Amino acid sequence: MNLPFDLPYEWRVGWRYTRAARSARRNGFISFISGVSVLGIALGVAALIIVLSVMNGFQKEVRDRMLSVIAHVEILDTSGIGLRDWQVLAAEAKKHPAVVGAAPFVPAQALIARGEDMRGSVVRGILPEAEATVTPLAATMKDTFARLTPGGWGVVIGQEMARSLGVMEGDSLTLVAPSGQVTPAGVVPRVKQVTVVGTFSAGHYEYDNGLVMMHIDDAAKLFRTGGPSGLQLKLKDPQDARFVATELSDRLGGDVVVRDWTRTNRNWFDAVQVEKRMMFIILTLIVAVAAFNLVSTLVMTVTDKQADIAILRTLGASPRSIMGIFMVQGSLSGVMGTLGGLGLGLLVACNIDVIVPFIERLLGVNFLPGSIYLISKMPSDPQSADVVPIAVISLLLSLLATLYPSWRASRVQPAEALRYE
Repeated sequence: MNLPFDLPYEWRVGWRYTRAARSARRNGFISFISGVSVLGIALGVAALIIVLSVMNGFQKEVRDRMLSVIAHVEILDTSGIGLRDWQVLAAEAKKHPAVVGAAPFVPAQALIARGEDMRGSVVRGILPEAEATVTPLAATMKDTFARLTPGGWGVVIGQEMARSLGVMEGDSLTLVAPSGQVTPAGVVPRVKQVTVVGTFSAGHYEYDNGLVMMHIDDAAKLFRTGGPSGLQLKLKDPQDARFVATELSDRLGGDVVVRDWTRTNRNWFDAVQVEKRMMFIILTLIVAVAAFNLVSTLVMTVTDKQADIAILRTLGASPRSIMGIFMVQGSLSGVMGTLGGLGLGLLVACNIDVIVPFIERLLGVNFLPGSIYLISKMPSDPQSADVVPIAVISLLLSLLATLYPSWRASRVQPAEALRYE
């Protein structure tokens, strides 16, 4: 490929040197080092894109599965007597234009036992018909949640919990409330036999293995809350949860606490953001090392082209023009490496759902055990907010790496360079 003749000659000569470096037979070592530099930049850029895309996908996947089970905003009673008029509070909350659904609930913690197996669990008392307006899980499992009736003492548990406890629909479990009741024999824990009437799978291991749902009236009796102790809200856009929660807190007064899903799970999301920043810094250093390999390539090229530089200087080329020629050569190598890395990175990131299962089958391993990583499939979500800065940083590092060798080339003296030619 030839460049247009209306471009400055520095661009044309720099492009010619770049092509010569790729196909030079006279000095194959320079060609090899140049190719390694371009390949290093491409692999570094590709690694950055792939890793950040996977981290974005992991965060998005966990967030979506989490929001299929929990509400966007929760309003909790602080008086200790429960929300007896929760309908009034729900009507007030729905006046906010961002709120599209409301449902009462009773949040609690308890021990759940099956024979000798016992574990802690999060219990949520729900009103089935209202819960479907708040969480996607309840909306897609209306028939299952309809089996939760007042006084029926039925529960719906996650499939992972059912599997680990060895229970199926119709089996009995024992719920032990954290606070006991005083009897002549002392404080006795409140224990209730419940029946498994259904199971759910949210795709989020923490909830599939630790969440128990029961009717709100049964939960209120077992945990002695006197009625609903909180209100769940669904928003038009879950990303507005923090803003809406702040406005509702000011509007509803100090008798309730308003918290959104970003604060409820703040530690997890903060950890993901910190990991993402650290991975960006670490992998950017890889790109920087590859980019600065261009320094050695250009230094050797300058040494090899001293006679050409001397001739150009003799014909009237200025030191600035000589510097520009080698900056163009190094920058073009950086551009080729960056574009190659962008293409490779986006290709892998967009097809990682095919590539990773193939590697797992080939090696007979499982990279993402659900019990550890919450999800079992490698997700990917390439975002322009990550890809564009990666490309810009790679190009800037490549340009920076050309400055010193180009300056050295501009300092070559024609008489000295041609003395032994």
